[in-house]
Amino acid sequence: MKFPLRTVGLMAFLFLFTAPVQSQFLKKLGKKAKEAAERTVERRVERETSKKTDQTLDSILEPGSKKPEPKSLPHPPNQDDDTLDTDTTNGNGATKNTNNNKANEEPNLEVYSKFDFVPGDTPLFFDDFSNDFIGDFPAKWNTNAGGEVVNFSDSSEKWLELKSGYNIYFIPNSPKLPEDYTIEFDIRTVGVDKKTSSQAYLRVDLSDDDKFKEGQNFVQGHIPLCQYTPIGITAENRINGSREIYSTVEADIRDEILNVPHISIAVNKERFRLWVNETKHIDIPKLVAPNAVLNTLKFHLNNLKEGKERVFLTNIKLNEGGVDLRRKLIAEGKISTNGILFDSGSANIKPESMGIIRQIYQVLQQDSSIKLKIVGHTDADGDDTTNLKLSDARAQSVKKALTDVYGVAANRLTTEGKGELEPIADNTSIEGKTQNRRVEFIKL
Repeated sequence: MKFPLRTVGLMAFLFLFTAPVQSQFLKKLGKKAKEAAERTVERRVERETSKKTDQTLDSILEPGSKKPEPKSLPHPPNQDDDTLDTDTTNGNGATKNTNNNKANEEPNLEVYSKFDFVPGDTPLFFDDFSNDFIGDFPAKWNTNAGGEVVNFSDSSEKWLELKSGYNIYFIPNSPKLPEDYTIEFDIRTVGVDKKTSSQAYLRVDLSDDDKFKEGQNFVQGHIPLCQYTPIGITAENRINGSREIYSTVEADIRDEILNVPHISIAVNKERFRLWVNETKHIDIPKLVAPNAVLNTLKFHLNNLKEGKERVFLTNIKLNEGGVDLRRKLIAEGKISTNGILFDSGSANIKPESMGIIRQIYQVLQQDSSIKLKIVGHTDADGDDTTNLKLSDARAQSVKKALTDVYGVAANRLTTEGKGELEPIADNTSIEGKTQNRRVEFIKL
């Protein structure tokens, strides 16, 4: 095909004009590819360095054990490795995986050596949603809004996702709250960042209303989710409909909120205390209305961006008691507690257990003649031999915490594991299994 002379001239001009542009474009493309490769190498080095650091810490904190590497979380397309976001998918209603921002490092038990929270010794309620299906609202709970059970790709744990707004979540058939009790739960966040509202918080309510209202008598603890400034933790109450106390305590818990904090609350008659991980932030002697029956535990999430900023709860535990175990051990010569917690299927002690271990240390410190036997028990999940070994390993871990963290002489402590051989409750329910997973301390 022949082209007119004018067309040929125009094509030649365009080629001569665009050639330098194409060259510049290719150079820029090459530069970006080089920069991307450099970033990839940097991230790889950081991951390998972090992995080696974690292995070194594990060898110090948990000698003799090798912790499995956490599974990597899936990322949405076009995201750097350090971007915090969520990718939620349902496959035939069976699974739901969500990214999170949990830190890889396990907290050092020594950090918790002054932790003075002691959980109650009589279980009233426990839920880790293990009996609920992914995507369902949990069977033991009630709400005036939505919510569903989800799981994360880095863990087998199940979590209840709360919805933001005027939504109340509570346990309708939980036992009436006694005078002395403790509450514990874990929080996990996704998408919470420096753009999160200063008014965003998770509210924990103790109320005399057993439905969806605050009630005439209530106590509230506001746990802030804001990241751009430390908001502080607020405690508020109503006594016969009138506010008596509204107090915000200075607290910077921004890092904790991003790294799956454990919340502990102790109510002893009118006294209300609240811990975030190992630190006690609230301790008000007269916050709970005298003679008021606060019979319902509720959760309320406020001022989050729907679909972006997300909050999840699990391991909700309500126990009666929280008394001084030191006096009981000295007076009776024996105590049994399910407040010393371990990682699932492991002998690794969870740091929030250190309040009880600290009290045992104080008894041994007060009377140097006391010697103790530490006895571990498990529930009936798994085979007998495995449970026997696990219970013995857990008893030895408690001994190690007393010797390594508090300096107790090893010859004052003996250990024994009894596995599932001596249950004190039914192993067919979550509550029963919780009671059976316990540690005994016996004076010799």
